[in-house]
Amino acid sequence: MIDGFTSATAKVNGQTIAYEKGGNGPPLLLLHGFPQTRAMWHAIAPVLARTFTVVAADLRGYGDSSKPVGVAQYSFRAMAADQAALMTELGFDRFHLVGHDRGARTSHRLALDHAERINSLTLMDIVPTYLLLDDLRKEVAAGYYHWFFLAQPEPFPETLIAADPDFYYESCLLGWGAAKLADFDAAALAAYRTSWQRPETIRAMCDDYRASLTLDFDHDAQDLGRQVTCPALVLYGADGAMARAYDVAATWKDRLSNMTAKGIPGGHFFPDTNPADTLDALQSFLNAR
Repeated sequence: MIDGFTSATAKVNGQTIAYEKGGNGPPLLLLHGFPQTRAMWHAIAPVLARTFTVVAADLRGYGDSSKPVGVAQYSFRAMAADQAALMTELGFDRFHLVGHDRGARTSHRLALDHAERINSLTLMDIVPTYLLLDDLRKEVAAGYYHWFFLAQPEPFPETLIAADPDFYYESCLLGWGAAKLADFDAAALAAYRTSWQRPETIRAMCDDYRASLTLDFDHDAQDLGRQVTCPALVLYGADGAMARAYDVAATWKDRLSNMTAKGIPGGHFFPDTNPADTLDALQSFLNAR
């Protein structure tokens, strides 16, 4: 799936986590977002692997990772514990961490719950979960309606999505900033489709969003006074929904004590649609650590 990488699975934290590994150097974990898989890093991971040992993993519920049943299984705390356990299994006590979208929310939780493990943290195109939900703006509710659609009780969203998964999830890929389907790599898009066409993936991704409105909101409420102290980079799509609705960097200033931020030309899916500028920002940050 990623050129030059080895694909494998690991039994960790009661789950099967699919991942790919390649390169040499300090360990670096890459986490994808919704509705994608580890294939989103196809253009980025091989370049980073020239100087890092790169691990690109599927979150639980996504791609080829296991898909446990029940909303309680999909908190970012549980997802973060999977990834921390994966890196332990691979022999890495400390590592750099990069996440996009749901992977970024998982990464933020991982950096809070396992702070001693993280050398640096990169968050891509998110504002804090608690902030987004506690101070919901009408333009955010309109643009990010999927948070509230997917969180509806089973089987309502699952049934509607299952009628045409490609139509629904491709509308998500195109809906949060400047992008067209041709901007996405054909092989990566095929991997996304293979994953999201599975009924168990549709159900798991809905449970992921159901957990955000309950478990994740409560967990973040308990940690409002805490800061991540490792070096942190916040990247955001300069033409995306979050940049239109927020000063993205400002939303993180009370949560990341050592932060730099940069807008990347493009919308929410800039790692797919603009890997060159994404790589430039990542390499400048990571190579200085």
